[in-house]
Amino acid sequence: MNEIVQPAAVSAALASGDVTSLAEALIACPSVTPAEGLVFDCLEAMLRPLGFDVHRFVAGAAPDGPVENMFAIRRGPAGSRHFAYAGHLDVVPPGDGWTSAPFAPARRGDLLYGRGAVDMKGSIAAFVAAMARVPVEAGTVSLIITGDEEGPATHGTLAIIDHMQAVGDIPDLCLVGEPTSVHRLGDMIKVGRRGSVNIWFEVEGVQGHVAYPHLADNPLTRLVALLGELKGHVLDEGTDWFQASNLEITDVACGNPATNVIPPRASARVSIRFNDLHTGQSLADWAQEVAARHGATARPVISGEAFLTPPGCFSDLVVSAIREETGVDPDISTSGGTSDARFLKNLCPVIEFGLCNATMHKRDEAVAIADLEALERIFVKITLAGLQG
Repeated sequence: MNEIVQPAAVSAALASGDVTSLAEALIACPSVTPAEGLVFDCLEAMLRPLGFDVHRFVAGAAPDGPVENMFAIRRGPAGSRHFAYAGHLDVVPPGDGWTSAPFAPARRGDLLYGRGAVDMKGSIAAFVAAMARVPVEAGTVSLIITGDEEGPATHGTLAIIDHMQAVGDIPDLCLVGEPTSVHRLGDMIKVGRRGSVNIWFEVEGVQGHVAYPHLADNPLTRLVALLGELKGHVLDEGTDWFQASNLEITDVACGNPATNVIPPRASARVSIRFNDLHTGQSLADWAQEVAARHGATARPVISGEAFLTPPGCFSDLVVSAIREETGVDPDISTSGGTSDARFLKNLCPVIEFGLCNATMHKRDEAVAIADLEALERIFVKITLAGLQG
């Protein structure tokens, strides 16, 4: 085992309250999607001394599994409120060109470098450190941690939700620690996300010689018309909390190597990011209707629905904690891509807040050590306020 993730080192970091050392311990565990094993061992070693019961399990099978997950809970007094933190231990592949090894955490100047420093092992470390300062008497706290947020996300957080519902551990509030800040810590929180649906189109034609088009049926002609109709349709103009929905063509193919042959078939793929004026199914139905008019088939895959946690008590306490610690008044936003909050919103109100996202998924991913320390303090304030109701 890597020296930095030895239980003694983790215990020392907990005892000293050194959030950076906790982040280093997690970063030092390679955990490209799907994460498993060592990185979960490391987190478990952090949580058990803090009084958490840790339940780890593997869900799913190929092609999208198996996936390791963790639900850890520290129960407060009977009848107390339940505050949950959600995150993921998996990271995207590091790629080449790093200044130092991506899974050998390095402090250089005021920054901590390593894959996952921002997205999102640094945030998890900050919440663990915060829990050392939140007394058990304050209420019930849980961590919802998956090893497959960056991947298909089929057997990750959804499987943990199934477990929580089966045992009756439903939180009152959930904070997702994704990196939402843009220019400085605390300048943005997310109270919702747009939904996402991808649609694959197929058009069958009749192959033939380009000089004799009357003896063939060019599928590309119909596919271009189909895509033109889809792109020409204005889905909406946006809402008070959401930007306008958008449809983007992400692939067109026919696999035709010859210049003088009309291809026998053609395909395309589009991605729609949509606000709460639509559902994934309503957009799938619309796309299938358009496809049918052009003699095409459509296969939609809905990966998430739009959702909004209306600004109110929960967002107020998050904003207050950020303002008290940083002096920043965060923007309340629904921008960006999808996250596992799209699943967790079925349990309870969900808000996302975390570190600055400028280097996530990039080489030399790095977090400001001062931000880790500030985030720990903010998490203490948010958790205590959330448990008070």
